[in-house]
Amino acid sequence: MQTLFRSLFKSRAEAIAFGIFILFIFVIFPLTMPIFRLNLVGKYLTYGFVGVGLVLLWGRCGVLSLGQGVFFGLGGYCMAMFLKLEASDPVTTAIQSTPGIPDFMDWNQLTELPWFWEPFKSLPFTIFAIFIVPGIIAFFIGWALFRRRVGGVYFSIITQAIALIFSLGIDGNQGYTGGRNGITDLRTLLGWDIRSDNAQFILYFVSATLLVLVAFSAKYIINTRLGRVLVAIRDREDRVRFSGYDVAMVRSFIFAFAAMVSGLGGAMFVLQVGFMSPSIVGIVPSIEMVIFTAVGGRLSVLGAIVGCLLVNYGKTTFSEDFPNLWLYLMGGTFIAVVMFFPNGLAGLADKIPMLKPYASKWLNRNKQEPAKAPNTPSSNPVSDEP
Repeated sequence: MQTLFRSLFKSRAEAIAFGIFILFIFVIFPLTMPIFRLNLVGKYLTYGFVGVGLVLLWGRCGVLSLGQGVFFGLGGYCMAMFLKLEASDPVTTAIQSTPGIPDFMDWNQLTELPWFWEPFKSLPFTIFAIFIVPGIIAFFIGWALFRRRVGGVYFSIITQAIALIFSLGIDGNQGYTGGRNGITDLRTLLGWDIRSDNAQFILYFVSATLLVLVAFSAKYIINTRLGRVLVAIRDREDRVRFSGYDVAMVRSFIFAFAAMVSGLGGAMFVLQVGFMSPSIVGIVPSIEMVIFTAVGGRLSVLGAIVGCLLVNYGKTTFSEDFPNLWLYLMGGTFIAVVMFFPNGLAGLADKIPMLKPYASKWLNRNKQEPAKAPNTPSSNPVSDEP
């Protein structure tokens, strides 16, 4: 147990911070929030999967991807396809021209289920696809780019272009993907109504548990030799390459791992909200996911998750209370964080020890010293006697 603790946390303070976070999401939030608000928090937690992946990929490896929404969407669409097929049984869709296929396919005059939809009738295959589809696509994209030493801003632009292509591809194939409307009217999971309050309550805990496990996995990677190699690649890529490491393979692996956990987050998002659309996987959502991570702290796993919660809570609160000003308020919040906390909110924890000498100096300066008499003799008075 002690060995596991050391492999996850570098200090007791870090372990306490994780403990407080777990206490909030598993005890305080469920006990104090109505089911509607708790469901919102569950939705925010699904973005935390993307944040954890970005900590490894961007914070530790130095590779900024502006297309993580693609992998979030791939996982979400895999789950949505299974749920849509379950909701499109011949009895429920008897009024359609072609019963047994999703409604948007019938509207677009498809007469049979496309071949790539067929495997998603199986839940085990769907769970497998949630991880494998984003992972394989990310690995081959990463391998094609990293072995040619494409990095920095060029890699970011390419991933942003991939996000645009993905969203436009969904939009332009309405008969196969649901188009701009997405895949909606998702009701049951193996006959279990996921729209009920009880289901939403359970799904919240499932999302929270999976996120904590993913966070611990990321912490374990960071504190292993692989984590040190990632930092070395970020800081001294040429030296790592000359030392015999396959930099392209390491980066591709981390890119694939980040994509897999993002896909898991997308699948849980679909279960929480009951739909999936291209508006969640395009360029803007991908950039927002990077902002969530930057605000929380791209070097901190816990900071990235908390950043997802705080920023999304701010979006909800500002849009409810200040519907005409909330975009300006959110923009001002982002600018303030970037200007004053370049390492995110998690960087405040590193600054606290630095403030102690200044605090001590200020306290000592403000202590009241005893007043001295104007002609007080010194401690070694000279005697008047010869």
